[in-house]
Amino acid sequence: MASDPNSLANIDEYKCNNLVWHITVDFNENILNCKATLTFECLKDDINKLILDTSNLLIEKVEINNTNVPYEVQKETKPFGQPLHITVGKEQQVSGSTFAVSIEYKTSPSATAVQWLKPEQTLGKKHPYLFTQCQAIHARSLLPCQDSPGIKFKYTAQITVSDCMVALMSAVKGDEINHNDGRKTCHFEQKVPMPSYLLAIAVGSIEHRTVGPRSKVWCEKEMIEACKYEFAEVEKQISTGESLMGPYVWGDYDLLILPPSFPYGGMENPCLTFVTPTVIVGDRSLTSLVAHEITHSWTGNLVTNKTWEHFWLNEGFTRFLEQKIVGLMEGEDMRQLMATDGWQYLKEAIEEFGASNPLTNLQPSLHGIDPDDAFSSVPYEKGYAFLYYIESLVGGPAVFNLFLRSYIDHFKYKTVTTPQFKEYLINYFKDKSTKLSEIDWDAWLHAPGMPPINVNELYDPKPTLACKELCQKWTSVTTSEDLEKFKLEDFTDLSTLQKIDFLTKVSQEKPLSLEVLKTMADTYQLKTYKNSEIKFRFLQLSIRVKWKEMYEVALEFVLQLGRMKFVRPLYREMYKNDETRDLAIKTFEDNRQIYHSITANMVAKDLKLV
Repeated sequence: MASDPNSLANIDEYKCNNLVWHITVDFNENILNCKATLTFECLKDDINKLILDTSNLLIEKVEINNTNVPYEVQKETKPFGQPLHITVGKEQQVSGSTFAVSIEYKTSPSATAVQWLKPEQTLGKKHPYLFTQCQAIHARSLLPCQDSPGIKFKYTAQITVSDCMVALMSAVKGDEINHNDGRKTCHFEQKVPMPSYLLAIAVGSIEHRTVGPRSKVWCEKEMIEACKYEFAEVEKQISTGESLMGPYVWGDYDLLILPPSFPYGGMENPCLTFVTPTVIVGDRSLTSLVAHEITHSWTGNLVTNKTWEHFWLNEGFTRFLEQKIVGLMEGEDMRQLMATDGWQYLKEAIEEFGASNPLTNLQPSLHGIDPDDAFSSVPYEKGYAFLYYIESLVGGPAVFNLFLRSYIDHFKYKTVTTPQFKEYLINYFKDKSTKLSEIDWDAWLHAPGMPPINVNELYDPKPTLACKELCQKWTSVTTSEDLEKFKLEDFTDLSTLQKIDFLTKVSQEKPLSLEVLKTMADTYQLKTYKNSEIKFRFLQLSIRVKWKEMYEVALEFVLQLGRMKFVRPLYREMYKNDETRDLAIKTFEDNRQIYHSITANMVAKDLKLV
């Protein structure tokens, strides 16, 4: 059995070490014309087929040593695409030998990794835009590759675009060469080995501003100054990360603020983090998201989960260290507040999946399963809780921080599995074997539902106490006189994250009455908030209590952005409501094309359309 259940490539027999990639962007046809030259090392003798992952690619030519070789695109294996079988010669079948394979091909207009935006879908309205999202297994729709996080390679690339556009990639940007036909070719180099899911391309009419000695922020000019303000502390976040995890090895750390249809909060592409515009709120209150993506520079990009079944080693570690960065920069109360919020998000995710669903295991089996279908808060927040629990057993942050640094140093530039983490932890803390014996590894890793330990009881409750008390006051309202006791300052005196925490707590209680929610909205002026996190929670509550006036507002919200954190729960909430179910389905079907394919596919499943 192959070592990665989500790849059709024979990664245990050949390994890619380097990619040279030539790309020409065609906005008229919405395709990329490409030539990829991949260098492989043979791992086993006498294997006469090199098998690569592809998805709807038009393969035009395959060469080894400048000689055409036989190849065949096999029948699709859903959801993993069509394996490309390449016949290799005897000299390539010797263990330890290396050879280069050159493949000329075109991508499909429906490539799942790429979203092509028309000019009217951008802020500037004049030029088209494209961006990619390869995580988890969408790189195979960009190029033939070993689309597994366990395979790391260096790459160089040149991308040819219109000379009025800017091209960016998950690599250090080099020279640009202008041609006489209105086009230019931009060069990139990534010297640090990285997996295919971190390949990234963006092309659009964008500008940059410098926000640190190794950082620029990129965006369309209409929003660039707001972005510059929002991310002014990025260097402080990076240097704080270095104090915990060691040197930042990737050179540049730039941020690209994408159009609203980007499906995630952020994506940690090396040298060029992709960021949702929903964090641009004017007060830097949501920039902990960038601390998360910065942390991935170590946990994820430098130390990488070997397969998606060990995804928690990317996201749980990153959530844990991200919050340490926030704690150092903004105080321990903020870290504890974020931990408590994370526990609530974990409860919501498990409730949505079902407490017995094996996809809520910290280490799930993904044989035959698209990793996108398994994506949730579970690896983030259950992973965070597990690490927090282990930290409490071994002696607290001062002790555990040294382990985390050692773990990163040991596994940097490599991939890691959960058993390898466990072995390294136990060997490191040999003197604490009695404490570590308290860990029920099987329950933590292989049992569905909430963790076996209520880690929430280990978090400091003080930062959320005001939120909890205010929530209890609202949920215990029984008379109209009770409603007269609330005042605006109850809400405005809370920090932004406390406001989100309060609304999250309310959403997890028995639904308020329509009258009570209307009073809350009026008292706290909730309709005026532009902050997407606050607006999302308020709209979720509104749909739940069947507040008809807010249905249209909710529909406008899900059509303005594609971030799945907001879009999917709101569509699901509307689907549960008999008054909005048909409206939600019609709205989605009429506007499906505005969403990234990842978002569209997941919402279609939420609405029971597939």
